[in-house]
Amino acid sequence: MDAPGDPESPRAPGGEGPTDNAREAPSWLSREQIFALVSAASLNLGSMMFYSILGPFFPKEAEKKGVSNTVIGMIFGCYALFEFLASLLFGKYLVHIGAKFMFVAGMFVSGGVTILFGVLDRVPEGPVYVALCFLVRVIDAISFAAAITASFSILTKTFPNNVATVLGSLEIFSGLGLVLGPPLGGFLYQSFGYEVPFISLGCIILLMVPLYMYILPNYESNPGEHSFWKLISLPKVAFISFVINSLSACFGFLDPTLSLFVLKKFNLPAGYVGLVFLGLALSYTISSPLFGLLSDKMPHLRKWFLVSGNLITAGCYMLLGPVPILPIESQLWLLVLVLVINGVSAGMSIIPTFPEILSCAYENGFEEGISTLALVSGLSGAMWSVGAFVGPTLGGLLYEKIGFEWAAAVQGLWALASGLMMGLFYLVEYSRRRRRSKLQNILGTEEERSTLLPDEDQP
Repeated sequence: MDAPGDPESPRAPGGEGPTDNAREAPSWLSREQIFALVSAASLNLGSMMFYSILGPFFPKEAEKKGVSNTVIGMIFGCYALFEFLASLLFGKYLVHIGAKFMFVAGMFVSGGVTILFGVLDRVPEGPVYVALCFLVRVIDAISFAAAITASFSILTKTFPNNVATVLGSLEIFSGLGLVLGPPLGGFLYQSFGYEVPFISLGCIILLMVPLYMYILPNYESNPGEHSFWKLISLPKVAFISFVINSLSACFGFLDPTLSLFVLKKFNLPAGYVGLVFLGLALSYTISSPLFGLLSDKMPHLRKWFLVSGNLITAGCYMLLGPVPILPIESQLWLLVLVLVINGVSAGMSIIPTFPEILSCAYENGFEEGISTLALVSGLSGAMWSVGAFVGPTLGGLLYEKIGFEWAAAVQGLWALASGLMMGLFYLVEYSRRRRRSKLQNILGTEEERSTLLPDEDQP
């Protein structure tokens, strides 16, 4: 009997979840699985720490160089655009490049780029500085897309029957990066200046590269015959992609708007604004492993998680302001509570998306192997990048035009639409399967009757 995460362990028909044998297997992890987890966890931790220290410190340095807020926003926004393009490209060619090489190369370049961000303040102000900011940010997006696409593929290959559990558990390290990054980065920034936080983190990432080269499993696979277009043309995959877009946009919307709203509405000191975001980060980090475990153990719950999570998220964004048509007064405790609930609903919606797309691909004839895993990984990353670009861009525009309360409500409509569309799809799918089952029962009954009746042609 195979271990639950063994790459060759059996898969239930349609990829819906682990088989009975896998559920009864021992829970210990193999050396290969531990190494894959360590590599992916360090990627999540490092990337989120870099993200969390870039936001507070880089804009201040860019303003000192005479860069406008519009250009600073474009420097941040180009990241999502190039991550989208790179995710599709790496997902298609991962089999040719190799998952291990793509992960190691992505982390190596990411470490170097992090160091370069720390020395940008030495560049003289003007077009050269702006151009280098764009260049470094684009390279950072491409390197991260390579590493995360390879990471998802390796994890899914290493844990074929526990995909959601593993991805959900790794969100703990993403949350830790978001929580630890600002205080550690702030301490280094205040003590040693702008350069040290980025150079320190970049050096740590580079020091990890030889370890990745040694411990990561090396999977080889033949190129598949399927493409992104065939995957995204599947109705279920298209709807789930829209869900990923909406959830990513909801997260991205908060980056340029929530801190401004909190400072203006509640007159909080700037140092306390980060604590408001902490409620969202911690609730998402804690709830994600639970929803991952439930998604693997009870695959039939995934559809309920996707639909209900989106609907709850929509309600949260209606209450963030809250929207002026509601007879509710804006209060700080209510805002924090809504963010905590939003973190839970986000985990409920995000974690099942990857195994749902993967199972749909298998049901529609995609081969089980690295090539399909790479396509699904690249598609998930690309769809998340679209939302990460649209969310802050649209959010900032709406905030200026109609205020935070109505802007948050408009953002909530996106989550509401994706939840309703996903629910409608599942209802139609259930109705079709039920009709197909009834038809098969009728045909089976008629066949049984024909075999039991005597042949009239016989004497």
